[in-house]
Amino acid sequence: MRTLVLACSIALIPLPVAYAELSIGIAMPGISIGLNMPSYPQLERVPGYPVYYAPTAEANFFFYDGLYWVYQSDDWYASSWYNGPWRRIAPTAVPLYVLRVPVRYYRHPPPHFEGWRRDAPPRWGEHWGPDWEEQHRDWDRWDRSAAPRPAPLPTYQRGYSGDRYPRNVVEQRDVQARHYRYQPVEPVELRTGSPRPADRWGHETRSQSSQQPRQVTTQDQQYGPAEPEHRRQNKGNDGDNRDDGPGNGKGEGRGKDHR
Repeated sequence: MRTLVLACSIALIPLPVAYAELSIGIAMPGISIGLNMPSYPQLERVPGYPVYYAPTAEANFFFYDGLYWVYQSDDWYASSWYNGPWRRIAPTAVPLYVLRVPVRYYRHPPPHFEGWRRDAPPRWGEHWGPDWEEQHRDWDRWDRSAAPRPAPLPTYQRGYSGDRYPRNVVEQRDVQARHYRYQPVEPVELRTGSPRPADRWGHETRSQSSQQPRQVTTQDQQYGPAEPEHRRQNKGNDGDNRDDGPGNGKGEGRGKDHR
């Protein structure tokens, strides 16, 4: 009888392995979108735009204002690292400069792009409907002379591929804080909490007005608050682009803080 009681007591003790698995799950927010970038991608500037694209990627892959962007299955995803983890971003929260990129720079355009002008941006208003278009009047009309300068590429990430790639977002933040001090002019919220209710397209909806600045969370604490539009247009990242981490090269490192 005493042996039976002892055995039952041992069975009720939580195993350390179970806690370890739970902590890993919590430390890796984001989702997999089936995209595997084994190493830092080749990125080229979209002429006349503050956006880069990946000409050899097996995806519609872009870089703008300190974040990587992927358009896949009619959803937009963002990440601060080139191979995720990714966060789905609602159509109302995708930066307009990303949406303005011409069709020709989508390496794997979806079927509904068929027949659209290759030298013009996708017809997002037609595709996402009148509600989106009403919130984004004249979104495809902009003063090119007032466009912000492109953010410096985070090429320090070249030194992190294969087994060295930080899958844990806490580690990603730590590495980025050491090597990349650029402050976005248009911060995007990469949430780690519960998902928002879906709108009629199946995308997460925003609880705030589209006219309010996007908020950042603990995932990107190094990003400062959004600035007024007139200040965004007059600012560039004309600071030094030095990097003290692996993969040091041109265009990486510290941009001037936008405060």
